[in-house]
Amino acid sequence: MTPKIEFATLETCGQASDTVVVIDVLRAFTTAACAFGRGAQEILLTSEVKEALALKDRFPGSQVMGEVNALAIPEFDYSNSSAEIDELDLADRRLIQRTSAGTQGIVRSAGAGMLLGASFVCAAATARYVKALNPKQVTFVITGIYEDREGDEDWACAEYLGEVVQGKTPDPKPFLQRVYDSTCGRWFTDPKKPEFPENDIRIATQIDRFASAMPVERIDGLFVMRPVPA
Repeated sequence: MTPKIEFATLETCGQASDTVVVIDVLRAFTTAACAFGRGAQEILLTSEVKEALALKDRFPGSQVMGEVNALAIPEFDYSNSSAEIDELDLADRRLIQRTSAGTQGIVRSAGAGMLLGASFVCAAATARYVKALNPKQVTFVITGIYEDREGDEDWACAEYLGEVVQGKTPDPKPFLQRVYDSTCGRWFTDPKKPEFPENDIRIATQIDRFASAMPVERIDGLFVMRPVPA
């Protein structure tokens, strides 16, 4: 069965049911995939900074990564930089992640039957995982839409994944180029914005670098993401 493809935003994702895939290419779910690639065991996803810090206190040995308005948080162990995370030894670590887009999409997708985070670096694994579920409908949540940016890096990933889930074999190159051409993507190639490392967008466009999907379970009131080889 070929699933029906729908798209949602942070404002409408709460109405989505069945299988929901939350997209954040720049950078939350590229960073999460890198963390799993460096050995992290699980990531607890939150919407608030205070909640993230409280979870760090609750789970000794855990570490926190993320941002507010794309900028690092002094109280956190790590920023939301994929390049930063990609250089760490996170073997068997529990991480906590709070971002302004990706983790918000997870927390707000209250009606999802199956919930995943995704980006280009785990696209094939995500598509295989979703197809194995044989859902009637798949909703892709575009998290990067704000007043000052159109979120086309996430639209590109969602549209690419939608085609793959439906059994098509799209050329990834034009979709990856849209990441660079998007409003947010241009920040990472602007030398006047050193807070946005160019290596982050280079990693974000490494299609299928990782072979695990990133499903999210609700466990004891927490949103728990773990890597699943697909």
